[in-house]
Amino acid sequence: MLRAEDEFASISKDPRIAYALWAVLGIIGGHRFYLGDTGRSIAMLFTLGGLGVWTLLDGFFVGRRVRTVNHRRRAAVMARHGIIEPANPRHG
Repeated sequence: MLRAEDEFASISKDPRIAYALWAVLGIIGGHRFYLGDTGRSIAMLFTLGGLGVWTLLDGFFVGRRVRTVNHRRRAAVMARHGIIEPANPRHG
């Protein structure tokens, strides 16, 4: 269990970093690159954040996206180590 927790800690994403990237590089999708959303990042890069619209909207959703990414990564790590956790009611 400790090995799995260590592995997850090394790959989990920090919401403070995601928000900082959104604030500084949001128009070119920096926060989405950080979270691994490569396709959307490239779309934001070439459209300047959907002319700023996607960038503004992402400000409301960055925290939720970080939680979703971390939840999926944690589930994958735990599954690799044969640890089954109960489903989180907020994330299904």
